[in-house]
Amino acid sequence: MRLRQVLVVVAALGLLCVPAHADARDIGRDTLAPDDGWAAYGTGTTGGAAADDAHVHTVTDRAGLVRALDGGSATPKIIKIAGTIDANTDDDGDHLDCADYATDGYSLKKYLSAYDPRTWGPARPSGAQEEARQASAAKQAERVVLTVGSNTTIVGLGEGAVLKGASLQVRNADNVILRNLDLRDAYDCFPVWQPNTGGLGDWKTAYDNVWLTGSTHVWVDHITASDRGHPDAKEPTYFARNYLRHDGLLDITNGSDLVTVSWSRFADHDKAMLIGNGDTATGDRGKLRVTLHHNQFESVVQRAPRVRFGQVHVYDNRYVVTDDHRYSLGVSTESAIHAENNAFHTPGHVEVADLVKSWNGTALHQSGTLFNGWPVDLLAIHNAYNSGSERDLTADVGWTPTLHGKIDSAEVADREVAHGAGAGRIP
Repeated sequence: MRLRQVLVVVAALGLLCVPAHADARDIGRDTLAPDDGWAAYGTGTTGGAAADDAHVHTVTDRAGLVRALDGGSATPKIIKIAGTIDANTDDDGDHLDCADYATDGYSLKKYLSAYDPRTWGPARPSGAQEEARQASAAKQAERVVLTVGSNTTIVGLGEGAVLKGASLQVRNADNVILRNLDLRDAYDCFPVWQPNTGGLGDWKTAYDNVWLTGSTHVWVDHITASDRGHPDAKEPTYFARNYLRHDGLLDITNGSDLVTVSWSRFADHDKAMLIGNGDTATGDRGKLRVTLHHNQFESVVQRAPRVRFGQVHVYDNRYVVTDDHRYSLGVSTESAIHAENNAFHTPGHVEVADLVKSWNGTALHQSGTLFNGWPVDLLAIHNAYNSGSERDLTADVGWTPTLHGKIDSAEVADREVAHGAGAGRIP
């Protein structure tokens, strides 16, 4: 039998596996286009595109990913994630749960008993159970915190690259690309009780799916970030507050700068994206320059995004609002949000005035906004409906974006983002 006939028979039996996209380009070598948002400014963003063959890794488990990250080194590297990687695993690849991390006598029952506000009062937790909680949290952090260094590209292969339970932390790095990744459930086993947060106290969690801190020239593209697997809405209530397990989906803080977030999906979460972490962080002035375009914020309660200090261009994004929505655009201290051609879909009880929230903010530029298919002026409606509780915002944010690709109408962007945003959808 000739070789061609053998291959036909083998294929018919389902024994021959030919990659569906064997001739597809290597997205690990992709770099950011010259005009694609703030991350294109100056030297641009190339990630690990310059990596030699010895620093191109395909990883399938946590141990391989840790080796490839090389302790957050600045060596140019491309890391390709294949399949699902669970960060909550030991060195043998066995799954770890919260009980495996608990140490020094920590238990949630004892913790709740020790720091019940009715008996403990308003002071921060201290003593044996808080020390045990910290020790337990440190054990989990050793597994789930993954540090990403300069000149690094991390990409998912195909449509099923999942990183579960991890917190990717880009710390004091430059020139990083994260693409085509499904980032799920950065679950904190050991939240801390903060008695005075929000006046009533609250639970504080440790991990963002992605955290940019002190980093520059970062491109985040075609990721999906969510709490999938452990939604906070299903967590119990302790001390009359939801026992939160997740922090942000993507937070950009501590002087990070020149960031582009594109074609990504942020879903099923409370506090999605924080840009600038403190009203007193005046060192952030002149930094936190971020572009958000063609992203979908879906079933997100708040922070989509909330901004302090930064010049943030928010264009051609799609918002799918659900019942527990608080606000979408957060205008905070010295923020300069330039929002254009964004589309919002909301249930009947969520009004245009609910989309913007201001804390010490002074300005918001908006144009081309669609609300349930109708053009609206977010700024005018915010000022009209919130003048009794918040100061009026002006339209002058002090800058006009120049680094961007083609800006579509909100109507066109709405359709394109619905079909094209998120992991597994790179054209």
